[in-house]
Amino acid sequence: MAVHRTTGTPAVPPAPAPGRGPAPHEGDDAEERRIAFGLVRGEEACLDAAYRRWGRLVHHLAARTLGDPREAEDVTQQVFAAAWRGRTTFRPERGSLPAWLTGIARRKTADALTARTRRTALTASLGAALEHEGRADGEPEGILDRLVVAEELARLPRVQRDVLELAYFADLTQTQIADRTGIPLGTVKSHARRGLRRMRHNLAPAPAGG
Repeated sequence: MAVHRTTGTPAVPPAPAPGRGPAPHEGDDAEERRIAFGLVRGEEACLDAAYRRWGRLVHHLAARTLGDPREAEDVTQQVFAAAWRGRTTFRPERGSLPAWLTGIARRKTADALTARTRRTALTASLGAALEHEGRADGEPEGILDRLVVAEELARLPRVQRDVLELAYFADLTQTQIADRTGIPLGTVKSHARRGLRRMRHNLAPAPAGG
């Protein structure tokens, strides 16, 4: 698993195909403990091994709840990034590594559902405000502007969109976003910059005479 040079955080590979992974076999307990203790010590090879063994399980759990395999891929990457960042809090002598990963997966899946609900509520509230504004014969430009911004936000790649939503709708700092998502702070900043640049480009007026 490659290392992110600016943060020291290994890059999590794309999520595996849906499924529960290979069936347990003899010697799994010893291998699990080896991976678990190696992960706590900061051995990147053990993070990679954990991903290969339990990535399918995490993806399956997320996809079953979210009903969206692509969204489950994002959650799977967040789970293993969060596991790496929080590895020193895990106590292998007190619990199993797959159970710990499953707990992280549940939290990240809940966060994804919350973000989805927030997007749905935002769209509904903007639509209701626009309808009310029309009935009142008022000026709808402000509502229309917010609706356009919400629509452009929804068109961004998922990670960029989630970062900007957490920043503007949940009022989180970039450091708080990194803590919540498990994404390195430098990557959060990069996603925010790219997302804002793309939105500005899409919302910019067309050049005259085009």
